[in-house]
Amino acid sequence: MGLNIVRGLVVAVVLLNANAALAAKAAKAEGSPPSGRRLPSKVTFHKSPSEESRAERAQRLKRECKGRPDAGACLGFATR
Repeated sequence: MGLNIVRGLVVAVVLLNANAALAAKAAKAEGSPPSGRRLPSKVTFHKSPSEESRAERAQRLKRECKGRPDAGACLGFATR
């Protein structure tokens, strides 16, 4: 009979520890997003000082694409 009491106490302690571990894991999951998957922050693009504007690009392509109406980036710029 003494062996059954010890066995019962061991089972009770193991179950209590497992329950406490599950409760701690659930509380941690509710409080914060998982560390493996963070929400992306806002992405901002900074223009470099050497970047050309749309108007400058259009003028350059018009100038460079004379005689090549359908060559890659020149598509549509040689007829302007």
